[in-house]
Amino acid sequence: MNIKRLVEIDFSLFFSTIILTFFGILMIYSSGINSSGVLMTNEYIKQIIFAIIGIFLIGIIVLYDYRRLYDYAEYFYAFFLALVLYTVFFGKLVNGARAWIGFGSFGIQPSEFLKLATIILLSKYLEGTQRSEEHLKRFTIAGGIVGIPMLFILLQPDLGTALVFIPIFLVTCFIAGITKRYIVYSILLIGLIGFFTILPLWQIHILKGAFPFLKIFQNLKFVGIMEFSMILISGIAWYGYKRYRKDYFYWIVYFLSLLIISLLASLVAHRVLKDYQIMRLIVFLDPYIDPKGSGWNIIQSITAIGSGGFWGKGYLQGTQSHYRFLPQQSTDFIFSIFSEEMGFIGGVLLFSLFLLIVLRLLNIMKTTSDPFGAYIVAGFSGMLVFHFLINVGMTMGIMPITGIPLIFLSYGGSSLLSALIGIGISLSIYVRRFEH
Repeated sequence: MNIKRLVEIDFSLFFSTIILTFFGILMIYSSGINSSGVLMTNEYIKQIIFAIIGIFLIGIIVLYDYRRLYDYAEYFYAFFLALVLYTVFFGKLVNGARAWIGFGSFGIQPSEFLKLATIILLSKYLEGTQRSEEHLKRFTIAGGIVGIPMLFILLQPDLGTALVFIPIFLVTCFIAGITKRYIVYSILLIGLIGFFTILPLWQIHILKGAFPFLKIFQNLKFVGIMEFSMILISGIAWYGYKRYRKDYFYWIVYFLSLLIISLLASLVAHRVLKDYQIMRLIVFLDPYIDPKGSGWNIIQSITAIGSGGFWGKGYLQGTQSHYRFLPQQSTDFIFSIFSEEMGFIGGVLLFSLFLLIVLRLLNIMKTTSDPFGAYIVAGFSGMLVFHFLINVGMTMGIMPITGIPLIFLSYGGSSLLSALIGIGISLSIYVRRFEH
């Protein structure tokens, strides 16, 4: 190992990460104080321990040549996939999901590390097939690499973590040069699955039953007839495309397959997901349709953020968190506490630090001569951006509540460690960016 590598790292990326982690520890400490000024939890101590371990791991990983991950990608993937499957049956139940393996007062969430393992294996596959002209095959196999972990995590069920794999897949495939129509297909498919999944509750709570004909999508017999008809038409159109090579046959199959898959997937989602999880996906449209249930979190979060004003109330002076109006305040709604105590100015600083991290990751992606390294950074960047946009948007009431933490700030050792390991791999790629 060459110790000199440690002074060649991207210090702006490293210190932005450290500052955000430090902010997280401060906010976790604040979230543990009640209205009487008494500290109720030791979560901040655990976070400090995980932060120290994570920073140490960054140093080790920088010294380690990331390219060796190429040879072990399948093993990491299989190991964490097995751990996630174990949690489905034997995991510790936390917030309605069996996603944890407990060790006394400590525990790990294997799905957080599975995200990194999936990024590495996906990058290896796309790098190994980059000269292939079979875009559909590459796209399909890449989708399988990402889809299997998503399915296992949905069985826990943990919708928020499962959703994170989508931007990992799309961003990496885009950087890897997959034909754009397949990427657009995925985006449309995800949108339609979400639409058909929330349609029943949307019809009841938002539309107030204004369009009775929408109930037909809840009729299994009708859906079955639709599916059979569309499959039959698609088969005929595919035969026509293969025989006559007319583009309009291709597009018939393209759009009908979107409907076929999205309808089937929404039926599966209704079997796997709980009603409260689906309800969380629609209350952001109008949190007051269920102000004491699914809408409560958003209402209290918006109140906390708004009460911070321009300068904020000051550190440890937040009322929404100290009077326990904010649920999951050390995890999902940590940004609400930050905004209440640090105000708009603090929010701008937080946004700037995340933006700097993303820009530095993009720079690594652009400058590295190794496609494998570029794809890893692309997947990790997609994961970070998705976490930030969904979590912050969720606390501001412009995104659905999905239980996605704010990386570096939210309490959670597994989330913090996986993120710091991701930063370490990115820095390892940076110091070897001109080597190939």
